[in-house]
Amino acid sequence: MAKALKVWYDREGDFLEILFTDEAGYMRETSNESIMERVNSRDEIIGFSILGVSQNSTNKPLYYAELAD
Repeated sequence: MAKALKVWYDREGDFLEILFTDEAGYMRETSNESIMERVNSRDEIIGFSILGVSQNSTNKPLYYAELAD
């Protein structure tokens, strides 16, 4: 069975969050000031958020170095 993603967008706050699981976790800063990653107690990425989504909507993708491993 495929896993479901949870996607939240707050238009007023211009905030997007995507979660891969309901597992408990916490937000951690990344090298991109617009992106936060949600990690679990095992330091695995279980989601992410983007602040200022509409300001970042260009033809270029957003990157942050932590996923480049």
